Amino acid sequence: MRSGAPSPAAPPRALAGPLRSSEPARAAPVRSAAAALLEEAADLLVVHRDFGAALRTCERACRALACGAPAEEPAGASLEVKCSLCVVGIQALAEMNRWREVLSWVLQYYQAPEKLPPKVLELCVLLYSKMQEPAAMLEVVRAWLQDPDNQGLPEYRALVELHLQRVLLPLGCLSEAEELVVDSVAFSDEQRLDALQAISTAREQQKHEHSGSEEAQKLNQEGSSSHKFLSLLMSLRRLWDFVVSHFFSLPFKKSLVAALVLCLLVARFDPASPSSLPFLYKLAHIFHRIREAVSSPLGQLPIQN
Repeated sequence: MRSGAPSPAAPPRALAGPLRSSEPARAAPVRSAAAALLEEAADLLVVHRDFGAALRTCERACRALACGAPAEEPAGASLEVKCSLCVVGIQALAEMNRWREVLSWVLQYYQAPEKLPPKVLELCVLLYSKMQEPAAMLEVVRAWLQDPDNQGLPEYRALVELHLQRVLLPLGCLSEAEELVVDSVAFSDEQRLDALQAISTAREQQKHEHSGSEEAQKLNQEGSSSHKFLSLLMSLRRLWDFVVSHFFSLPFKKSLVAALVLCLLVARFDPASPSSLPFLYKLAHIFHRIREAVSSPLGQLPIQN
C-alpha cells in the first residue's frame, strides 16, 4: 500500500481566531494543541515516513478534541481538524499494511457510519476497493446515503456514483444499484440514464460470465465421464490380456476343460446332448491348431499386451 496511499490533506492553519471577551480562556489552547498535533502528524507521515508515530499523534489529537473541546468553540473548526487527523491516520495505517483496521479505527471517533465526513468516507471506499474488499464498505455507505442529513450535502452525488462504481457493481448488487439510481434525487435525467446504462452493461456481462461458467462446468463433467469410460476400457483390456495369456499358458487338456466350462456358463451349452458332438469336434480341432501355432517358434499368434 505504500505506492497507493493518497497524499495527506493540508492541515488547517488559521483555526483559532482572536478571543472575544465573552469566550473562556481555555478554548484557544485546546484548538491550537489539536492543530499543532495535526501538523506534527502530517510532518511525521510525509517528511520522516514514521507511520507509527504519525498514527499515535493522530490518536492523541483526537482524544484531546473529544475530551477538551469547549461548547463555545466554532463547530466547523474542530470538525475540520478531526477530519484531517482521520485522513492522516488512514494513510498511516495503509502505509503500515494495516488497511483492514481503517474502518474500525475511524468509527471509534465518529461512533456511527452516517456521521463520517464525506472526505473520510470517500477515502475508505477507495482504499477497500483498491484492496479488493468492497464488501466491507457496503453497509457503511448504505447507511450514510440513507441518512437525510447527508442527502443535502454537495458531495452526496459524487459518493453515490463512487458507491455504484466501486462497491455495488463489483459485488454484483445490480438490483440495489438500479433502485438507488432511480430513487435518488441527486441525478439529473442524463446522469440517471448514463448510470442505468452502466448497470445494464454490467448485467449483460454477469449473464455472459454465468453462461460461460455453466458451459465450462458441463465440459468438465463430460471430460470426467469420458475419462472414467476410458479407464474402464483400459481395465477391461488389461483383464482380457491377462485371461488370454493365462489361458494359453495352461496345458491343452486344461484349456479345453476351461473352454467347456465357459460354454456351460455363458452359452448354456450341454456337452451330453448328441447335437453338441459336431461342435465339440470343431472345438477340439481349433484347439489343436491353436496349440500348434503357439508351440511353433515361427508362427506365434500376435497377442498384444
